[in-house]
Amino acid sequence: MPGRRHNGGVDTLHDTDARTFASDNYAGVHPEILAALAAANGGHQRAYGADAYTARLQEVLRGHFGEAAVGYPVFNGTGANVLALQTMLPRWGAVICAETAHINTDENAAPERIGGLKLLTVPTPDGKLTPELIDRQAHGFGDQHRAQPGVVSITQTTEIGTLYRPEEIAAITEHSHGLGLRVHVDGARLANAAAALDLPMRAFTTDVGVDTISLGGTKNGALFGEIVVVLDPEATPGIDFQRKVDMQLASKMRFVSAQLIALFEGDLWLRSARHANAMAARLSAGVATIPGVRLTQPTESNGVFAALPPGAADRLRENAAFFYDWNRATGEVRWMCAFDTTEQDVDDFIAAVRAAV
Repeated sequence: MPGRRHNGGVDTLHDTDARTFASDNYAGVHPEILAALAAANGGHQRAYGADAYTARLQEVLRGHFGEAAVGYPVFNGTGANVLALQTMLPRWGAVICAETAHINTDENAAPERIGGLKLLTVPTPDGKLTPELIDRQAHGFGDQHRAQPGVVSITQTTEIGTLYRPEEIAAITEHSHGLGLRVHVDGARLANAAAALDLPMRAFTTDVGVDTISLGGTKNGALFGEIVVVLDPEATPGIDFQRKVDMQLASKMRFVSAQLIALFEGDLWLRSARHANAMAARLSAGVATIPGVRLTQPTESNGVFAALPPGAADRLRENAAFFYDWNRATGEVRWMCAFDTTEQDVDDFIAAVRAAV
């Protein structure tokens, strides 16, 4: 354990200079967001979203997503996804998604257990749905023996770091709406997508017909809190009530909203995402030259996916930073960069990969 440092009543129990490539969730809170939390503190504000900060957040969101956008702050990304999908569907409804989607692989069946809905998954080569892939599950309408497809959910960026281009999402929304299906975007890393595409977020959401977004903050420097952004108010009937039922209504909501204002009112969201993406590009380029390392997906955002020789991942974890196996059977690993990843972090890790391989 690192030496303890006393900071205002709390002992520092970890090495504050240590960074890993395990997840952008491992990063701390961006200093500008910490400052925003302090600025929002003091005095009393009305609870449960009737505060000045949540009202201001609505203005910020309309600036990004258009005048029809309405935001519902929640505690976390899983809560955002469950709330959005649950209110977009009847009790007998189903969601079409990629097999690798976060709602299917990493939320412990929360959409199905808590949301009471059915996930209809589709295998994809790159984590991305297409109209043709959607059609594999978009059937059985009116059949009482089958959960009824009602929503298509896509992840931007995907769980394997790939990107949807605006025209790809436009094709999905046009096809889905033609079938009577709503479209939801799991946007935990929507900022990374905007940075990579060099486009405003509305260019591949509002402007191409998306109905609802789970907009992320935590992976881009927030302490806690995400937000369900409703672009079509008819898409989520009863969301005000359902948020409370799902235990996602914060009493001191001003502290969720203040973080998201700090992130999205200016360009902090974009600066942080661009930096994380750039560090991933540096890491990808560096390991691509190492014999025995094979990139398994194009590096399009802040994640690098690679296959290593047997035993190399374990050796690397012993001698460098922690990270996760993506598919241990094939030797595939995932390395994630964050807003606070440095060039030196990347270069040191590249050297460690070379030594481990």
